[in-house]
Amino acid sequence: MCEECYAEECRITPLLNPLDCLQNHTQYICGTCGRYICIEHDPKRGLQRWHFPFRSLEIAKLYLRTAEYGAKKPCGIYEIKSENGRCSYKIFADGADLQAYLQKNKGKTCEAMKPVFISGEYREYPGTQIRKLTSGEIAGYMSER
Repeated sequence: MCEECYAEECRITPLLNPLDCLQNHTQYICGTCGRYICIEHDPKRGLQRWHFPFRSLEIAKLYLRTAEYGAKKPCGIYEIKSENGRCSYKIFADGADLQAYLQKNKGKTCEAMKPVFISGEYREYPGTQIRKLTSGEIAGYMSER
């Protein structure tokens, strides 16, 4: 597992529409393993990719580093259940952010009220970059997937 971005596979992201994401979105480039992680801000919703719910803990871990980079502190992944029993995983900077989310979303609960995964410490890594990719970088990354 990469100590910086928590991935087992350095070419696993983006998961959805990878070519479109790599061509059009700003990427966090892991300084340790070179994985590209979407860190694009969605202007319609005012959110970054890591703010959205994930269907599994494993997928949420793939975006955790972008949340930590934005918050400049360790963030946690929390298991959230909806009224219909559906389970999802969301990343929050801290317990206060979780509480604020639950207050706005009355049909959602977090039984444990603590993260199911947290890195423990925030570190900066040499070689990390935040930018749009070149066409050569995109082609190389896609060929390695």
